[in-house]
Amino acid sequence: MPNQNNETMPIDPNVDPYGYLGMVHNSDGSITRLHEPPVPVDTSNDLSHLVFTKDISISSSKNTWARIILPRELLHSTTSTPKLPLVIYFHGGGFIVATVDSPSFQRFYASIASEIPAVVVSIEYRQAPEHRLPAAYDDCMEALHWIKTKPDELLSNHADFSKCFLMGTSAGGNVVYHVGLRAAESWDNLKPLVIKGLILNQPFFGGNKRTQSEVRLANDKVLPPIISDIMWDLGLPEGADRDHEYSNPMVGIESKPNLLDQVKLLGWKMLVTGCDGDPLIDRQVDLVKVLKELDVQVEGSFTQGFYHGSEIIDPLKTKEFSLLVKELISNF
Repeated sequence: MPNQNNETMPIDPNVDPYGYLGMVHNSDGSITRLHEPPVPVDTSNDLSHLVFTKDISISSSKNTWARIILPRELLHSTTSTPKLPLVIYFHGGGFIVATVDSPSFQRFYASIASEIPAVVVSIEYRQAPEHRLPAAYDDCMEALHWIKTKPDELLSNHADFSKCFLMGTSAGGNVVYHVGLRAAESWDNLKPLVIKGLILNQPFFGGNKRTQSEVRLANDKVLPPIISDIMWDLGLPEGADRDHEYSNPMVGIESKPNLLDQVKLLGWKMLVTGCDGDPLIDRQVDLVKVLKELDVQVEGSFTQGFYHGSEIIDPLKTKEFSLLVKELISNF
């Protein structure tokens, strides 16, 4: 995508995929990171004045950390206010790019925190290929235990730990799915953190066989299949292909049905969102279909048009998504 100042022509991901990702692929299989891939940021709808943010270290040895975002009005309230739902967010980037503080995420955080309203904690996890999966899952699971055992005073004072939701975009949606299954297995050890739902926003999944949407959008300018292939090649364990359970959830469903049974017993609700301008939509729709067949409480919200990551980039889509999440959370 073009940079926010439109100073240079955008790199075509189908022509120079590594350049599009801001990296060079070396002959030994390693990568050299040149810069963060530029993403257009609309500063005309800045919401930063609505929220207060604070960054906290989780693990200095792993360089993992979290950004806490909450409505600014909470800090200036002179009356006792009820605690807000806790949304633990995992950012996207195909496991290889983007960070919690990437500019494109900041308005998104502010919209979620102020619109619901909620306390948001965005988690920074290690990137591949330096740290291949399941490193990201391990880091995010560690973050859940960090939140419940060493909460910052902002969380202690303002977050309702009994009303927690895991949410993620793209690769972060993939993280929500896999970390959610882990959390369901060890739910009792996470108390007082009580998870109520999983929100998968345009989740990043894959497979060896191309889906119809991947074929139809082979030349997509945002996330064409060639870019997804590179991300999985760099992110999955050495020697694994795209039918690994980390990439293809259908494989995991077949091998670990007991974990989904636990999700059902806990009464968790799942929301999966997507759009038909995203090459990944067929995989997202298929996941919802299978989960419904297994009697998991899941809803799919799929729209026409738009593109992968539109909720992060487009202010109108950000608002729509925030309201959709607000509706889910308000039911608890």
